[in-house]
Amino acid sequence: MAAALVIAGCASPATQRNATSALAVPTQWSAAATGSDATPLADWWQRFGDDTLRQLVAEALAANPSVRTAQAALRQARATQDVTRATAGPSLRASGSGQRSKSGDNPAGNRFQAGFDASWEPDLFGGNAAGIAASEADTLASETSLANARVSLAAEVAVSYIELRGLQQRLAFAQRSLALQQETLQITRWRVQAGLASSLDLEQAIASTSQTEAQIPALQTSVDQSIHALSVLTGQPPAALLERLSAEGAIPAPPADLALSLPADTLRQRPDVGTAGHRLAAALSRLDQAEAARYPSLQISGSVGLSALTLSGLGSGGATLANALLASISMPLFDGGATRARIEAQDAAVEQARIAYESAVLTALQDVEDALVSLRGDRERLKKLQVAAEAAANAELLARQRYSSGLIDFSAVLDTQRTLLSAQDSLASARATLSADHVRLYKALGGGWQPDTAPTASR
Repeated sequence: MAAALVIAGCASPATQRNATSALAVPTQWSAAATGSDATPLADWWQRFGDDTLRQLVAEALAANPSVRTAQAALRQARATQDVTRATAGPSLRASGSGQRSKSGDNPAGNRFQAGFDASWEPDLFGGNAAGIAASEADTLASETSLANARVSLAAEVAVSYIELRGLQQRLAFAQRSLALQQETLQITRWRVQAGLASSLDLEQAIASTSQTEAQIPALQTSVDQSIHALSVLTGQPPAALLERLSAEGAIPAPPADLALSLPADTLRQRPDVGTAGHRLAAALSRLDQAEAARYPSLQISGSVGLSALTLSGLGSGGATLANALLASISMPLFDGGATRARIEAQDAAVEQARIAYESAVLTALQDVEDALVSLRGDRERLKKLQVAAEAAANAELLARQRYSSGLIDFSAVLDTQRTLLSAQDSLASARATLSADHVRLYKALGGGWQPDTAPTASR
């Protein structure tokens, strides 16, 4: 024991490692101005001013299976942390036994025992403390994983709802265009009967009308499937929201006063980056724990007990008292390289966690930049499509009027009606895409999650 203590005194515990990422974080976003007065993102879906969207997000956050799974994982991590803390401290156990034995010709006899056993392993080289730190980091990672599940779910619900409203608007445009084409078809029939138009005009009108009619079932199918998706996201059967969402609604309009946070602040607000940081901290603590296993461990134990021939005698003065105190120290001398291999394995796990953290940071930066570029491009596209749709509507109206008066042939009417349907369909899609761009930007900026502390990426 004395030799082991001398060796232990010469040993040094695991060296603390720096886990700070070498990645350079930009000071500004390339596609937008940023500042310290960033728009608060908590409950960002409220900013769209759509009551149905608010209700769907609230229902999803309360009942979606992915969120409930993340909540259960967090409870498990907290319980595991409690177990780790408890096993690092002293333990006390109570025991009792009864024995009846017979030896040779002697009469059978009884012996009853009761006592307490205690043990404790002092944390000489920080192995237990490292294990507790790893467990705490795992719990923090589970908390940020739950936050990430909520952020992702709110964004998914919002995007699905916006896509639904966009599909419903496209369906409405197609139905209105069909009504115009059916009106034109009827006029063409009258003109053919009067000898003012040819059968070619009639066949073209029938073909154009039928093509538009064929689009409507496809759009209706997409609408129903979007409602099914929203139902499942809110934790309900696929058809649960059909009656509630089947009526056409406006595409949620995004707010125009969004001010971005700085890149460094965004990284602190991203729960996935926080999770990666906590995973890295846990891996580092487990490496310290593996290295501490190379050094001696001290075990202190003791027991106290009573022994008597009868059960009632345990509480009387005739019981025999026995107690013991034991201190032992052990140190690995040769294990075939198993300890060193475990350290190397954990060191590789640290490197994996470090790379995962850097990847999470890069992904977060890319998400914001991609969302900003999409937002800028789709805004310009929407402006042009609004002009195109307005001009197409005017052209279609003039063409129908002139065709009814016999001033132009049917091909001009056919072209203008096709152009109008295409322009309106593109306009509805662009409106939905622009609103979805805002949702993706909110998610990329952290989705309103605010950490209690910054992600642990170094120590």
